Amino acid sequence: MGLKELLHYTYIFPLLAVGYYFSGLMGNGIIFDVIAGILLTGSVISAVHHAEVVAHKVGEPFGTIILALCITILEVALIISLMVAGGDQAITLARDTVFAAVMLILNGILGIGILVGGVKYYEQFFARTSATTYLVSIVSILVLTLVLPNFTSSVNGPFYNQAQLIFVSIACLVIYGTFLMVQTVRHRNYFIVPDEHPEENYIPSFQKTMISFVFLVICLAIVVFMAKGLSETIENMVQSIGAPKSLVGVIIAAVVLLPEGLAAIRAARSNQIQSSLNLALGSALASIGLTIPAVSIVCILYDIPLVLGLDKKDIILLSLSVFIVMLSLSRGKTNILYGTVLLVNLAAYIFTVIVP
Repeated sequence: MGLKELLHYTYIFPLLAVGYYFSGLMGNGIIFDVIAGILLTGSVISAVHHAEVVAHKVGEPFGTIILALCITILEVALIISLMVAGGDQAITLARDTVFAAVMLILNGILGIGILVGGVKYYEQFFARTSATTYLVSIVSILVLTLVLPNFTSSVNGPFYNQAQLIFVSIACLVIYGTFLMVQTVRHRNYFIVPDEHPEENYIPSFQKTMISFVFLVICLAIVVFMAKGLSETIENMVQSIGAPKSLVGVIIAAVVLLPEGLAAIRAARSNQIQSSLNLALGSALASIGLTIPAVSIVCILYDIPLVLGLDKKDIILLSLSVFIVMLSLSRGKTNILYGTVLLVNLAAYIFTVIVP
């Protein structure tokens, strides 16, 4: 790689963001926070670029798996650090963050991708078997982690006792592990659409791929750290408009999911709806299937109570979202109506967070 290529904005923004974060200037006033927001946005865009370079090298579905796992690992790190620091005041943090992430992915990322693709191409086609495989795994884990705790009787309230928490964590890992085996080995063809123009594919060199992978990790890490650093500013802004504190979790989840969201939307706009679905649904599955076991281990070790069960309003919204996604992906082709309905569901979720 030449010096000119290394001076590209996708390399400059992450390095500037890292330097700015460790300079200690964040939180010293609105101007400094605005600069942090600009650097954060640049890092998000850079992450999308580096993720695409890695995806071109390793091919599908491994490229989307790498991005989903990177974001999930960093999301888990953010949740755990906030929970350990917050103690009993953070007992709902994992549930709220995971729920927000799932709702943003299923309704927001998926909805925008389908709508953008539908506007440009009218209909886009994908393998129904891939959508079914994703949704079977997602629905099972969602019910086990966010709904069932409300109906168990060993502990009062939306909690699991330690034995139940261990069982559900193992169940999540078994489902996710089996899904990865299906996606990458036994039924890899479910998640791949044959390329009509293979001669046009760009395959980066090994050196460029490794550099992009390192910068991808840097980008995702600095996005999470800066989002955490800006959380107090965001919280003050939310309080100033009289909105509930739970809106902060939605905003933080949206920032963390931006790299994957932009990558999925760009794939749909390029008529690669299968890759877009792999990114969105794979992220949702990894987010809940890996986050809950990791958080459960920390809560058991630190004896932190963990609220998992959703309230009735959120269960209804989650059920509606999953049901609409299942119907939208049942025919193997998309149109603008499906995307519009999903975005209306997202608007209803965000509206009811602000006006419960």
